[in-house]
Amino acid sequence: MPSDTASFAPVERVPGGSAKAAWPILLCDHASNAVPPDLDLGLPADDMARHIAWDVGARGVVLALAQALGAPAVLSTFSRLVIDPNRGEDDPTLVMRLYDGSVIPGNRNVDEGEIAKRIANLYRPYHDAVTAEIDAALSMGARPYLISIHSFTRQLRGRPPRPWQIGLLWDRDRRLVDPLLDHLMLDTDLCIGRNEPYTGQLAGDCMWRHGTARGLPHVLIEIRNDLITSQEGQASWAARLAPKITQAVAEADRAALSLA
Repeated sequence: MPSDTASFAPVERVPGGSAKAAWPILLCDHASNAVPPDLDLGLPADDMARHIAWDVGARGVVLALAQALGAPAVLSTFSRLVIDPNRGEDDPTLVMRLYDGSVIPGNRNVDEGEIAKRIANLYRPYHDAVTAEIDAALSMGARPYLISIHSFTRQLRGRPPRPWQIGLLWDRDRRLVDPLLDHLMLDTDLCIGRNEPYTGQLAGDCMWRHGTARGLPHVLIEIRNDLITSQEGQASWAARLAPKITQAVAEADRAALSLA
């Protein structure tokens, strides 16, 4: 077992198969609710199992998608309550002190030195791994398409229930979003959120950093977490999404090449 944050492995990587010209890269910012053993967030196990600590079910979907697509994946191994890799380093919610009605005792008095330690040992290594995966694809002449998988809770405390089963989030780049949305809309049983339940227009977040800032096509997919709590649900949603992602990437790539 690792003894401290510095020796805690912050990234899980899944290798892809042979690189394709249009190369999907899967990301999972909130794959785990683990806390390095030298940290104590002061939360009971029930809270650490909730969505406040991680994106329930997202890791299983990503692993199944990676296998189905033959694509590489980069996943975090630490709870977003320790530090949130889907926020910019200067974002005030980088280390949360209160989340969906739960005070995070271990973060209440966190100082700049502790935040800097978490950035250095957890946050930056995760983003360095994403950068390395993108750079490796580019070095092979592949065209990367970034697909980030998240999950959301059906209802936040004091808020109305959310109607969507799945949501697509984006900032300004719709090259991958539009064809994926077209294919999802063929499933008439789906209620699909467009920049719901959150907006994708968040400067500094993971898709902004690795997609918008680098000019790469990307999409963030949110799946309602009650649909993917079980392995069966995760496998089912991965099987549902895999052909749609394949088709969307192919269409986005053909469109890009036609404009080149």
